[in-house]
Amino acid sequence: MQHLINDIDEVDFDVTRGGQVEIIGWLYQYYNTEPHDYAVNITGGAVTKNEIPAATQLFTTDWVVRYMVDNSLGKYWLERHPNSDLKSNLDYLLPGEIQTVDSSENLEDMRLIDNAMGSGHILVYAFDVFMKMYAEQGYSSRDAALSIVQNNLYGLEIDKRAYQLAYFALMMKARQYNRRALQPEKVKLNVHVFEDTDTVSPEFLDALSGEYADDIKQIIELFSNAGELGSIIKFDKTFNWTKLRENVEDMHTDALDIFGMNQSKKIVLKVLTIGEIMSTKYDVAVTNPPYLNKFDPDMKKYVKKNYADYSGDLFSVFIFNNINLVKIGGYAAYMTPFVWMFIKTYEKLRSYLVANKEISSLIQMEYSAFEEATVPINTFVLKNVPNGSNGTYIKLSAFKGGMNVQRDKVLEAIANPDIDYLYRTNQANFKKIPGSPIAYWVSNQLLHDFLVGIPLKNISPAQRGLTTGNNNLFIHDWWEVLFNHVDVSRSWRKNQTSKKKWFPYNKGGKNHKWFGNRELIVNYYNSGQEIAEFGKINKNSFGFQGKDYYFHSGITWSALTSASNTFRYSPQGSIFDSNKGPMLFSNDDSTIFSLLGFLNSKVTTLITKVLNPTLSLQNGDMDKLPIKKEIFDQNIEHVVRINVLLAQSDWNEYENSWDFKVHPLLLHIADDNLSIWYYSVVLTNRGAKNVPIFRLWGVK
Repeated sequence: MQHLINDIDEVDFDVTRGGQVEIIGWLYQYYNTEPHDYAVNITGGAVTKNEIPAATQLFTTDWVVRYMVDNSLGKYWLERHPNSDLKSNLDYLLPGEIQTVDSSENLEDMRLIDNAMGSGHILVYAFDVFMKMYAEQGYSSRDAALSIVQNNLYGLEIDKRAYQLAYFALMMKARQYNRRALQPEKVKLNVHVFEDTDTVSPEFLDALSGEYADDIKQIIELFSNAGELGSIIKFDKTFNWTKLRENVEDMHTDALDIFGMNQSKKIVLKVLTIGEIMSTKYDVAVTNPPYLNKFDPDMKKYVKKNYADYSGDLFSVFIFNNINLVKIGGYAAYMTPFVWMFIKTYEKLRSYLVANKEISSLIQMEYSAFEEATVPINTFVLKNVPNGSNGTYIKLSAFKGGMNVQRDKVLEAIANPDIDYLYRTNQANFKKIPGSPIAYWVSNQLLHDFLVGIPLKNISPAQRGLTTGNNNLFIHDWWEVLFNHVDVSRSWRKNQTSKKKWFPYNKGGKNHKWFGNRELIVNYYNSGQEIAEFGKINKNSFGFQGKDYYFHSGITWSALTSASNTFRYSPQGSIFDSNKGPMLFSNDDSTIFSLLGFLNSKVTTLITKVLNPTLSLQNGDMDKLPIKKEIFDQNIEHVVRINVLLAQSDWNEYENSWDFKVHPLLLHIADDNLSIWYYSVVLTNRGAKNVPIFRLWGVK
């Protein structure tokens, strides 16, 4: 209690500054820390139904909430009220054109939903923005507060505790302006928690009759797993919710209620209310959706069936769902991992959005800015119209230091739109790049290169290699095995026979350019016989992809790229890994060396950061690289060959430093019948300044 009183700034408890809502949210996230870590980091498998709330409940940082609401709800209002003073109160409204829209929509009819509302932070800030709108329209604060919570704000959640916190927070906001807000008969909030319908009694189902009985049963079935599926439940038809509700309300229940009819009736009426909320069109949808891709079987089956093109993660389902949940001309705002902008898993989502919707604005944050999630984050606003104007983008990748630094840089960009990390571009440009990455910072010259260049896959397609199924068993450092058991013959081919068991293996490694990382060997005895036998017995995932390319010379690289890319020449005689050490091949050595020069250039680093700025450079990214004929030049090839020779010489010195070296000692004892030399065998590493790794003493 002493720390609570003395260590927390009093400002954090100031209602007028929104501090209380943040404290509630952060406390609830802290409360969930242990079950979150268990579900996400420890089990390693699918997240079960009961674990989803803890695994996905992440509190949304205050400035991100303000950005999302200001640029969706705030912008929606300004488009319809161009003379409004609201703009001066929207601190995070990004610069850009605001198009005037003719509208006679009544303020009380405007609807905003957060369908993964958590503890209600978004709804609470939206309440404040709505209050300013109502004040402009001449409403009293007392009437405005009740109208907002009953007409304008909607929320859905699968986590009952989070729902209770959101309900409490909204009630407190209403009570701040209207003393009668806490009277249940006066106020009815539109926030709800999902419940399964599996407790609805068979007798209740049998008692359903009339024109709408089948529809009610269908909805009860749809909500049988609502506690897990939540807002992604999909309706295949349009329902008359008023008639359905009347049908259930008119059902007669016995006073004794031995079959639980009253409880079933209560559940079904609640489900019908939630179903109507889910099928209503909104002016604005704002949410921080769940980030989850480790589905249990039921969830996986449902997502694949209903959202196949967007099934890479729950957040991508929400992106698709919510932009179609709003009216034409409405806005949907999100905070999600930014991988959807680049990687192949979400290519269909990107293509759909670029072709059919408008990216109004987007903020891409520094890779590790949001410490609460182990994924890089972005926040963005979509408009439910086909693309018609330039979007506003802010790139914060260069600014480290956490979310407060990110906030300050956003405010700087708003104050000075000419700053160099704010971009204005048309999303039509994204279609010029293979895979349609949301690469808003790309120059016109590079866009032209993508149009005229030949995709690398047409010249030298990237290949995946071996999957052992058990790397600890089948892959070793070369010095762990007797050297005469390793086949290092660079002319070895698949159509030749080798009696040896171990072969050089490319599997990524440190950032060495041109040549190197030749440290690993793999058990490929008799063309992988032991790998296949072990995998079949233990039901491990194994495979021999790219087998026709084993032992060929080519280019390999480290898939994990924290800084710049590092490509290396791999001579004949090596096998390569499926994920961490992929390779490129060509029948022409000149092509290989010319490509290697281009791949190790700063230009390629720039392009790969466009195609995929995450830390993993995949085969699909490589295939999309635009290649121009200018790189196939004899001078370039000559310089690259020299670089490879220099790096090879350096690496050979490195490899030699790992040899078992015999060091005779000065002590020598001899007589007529016996000569004894004391000696040591030392394994050293040049990088460790020749400090012995181990030493064996002996006599000879």
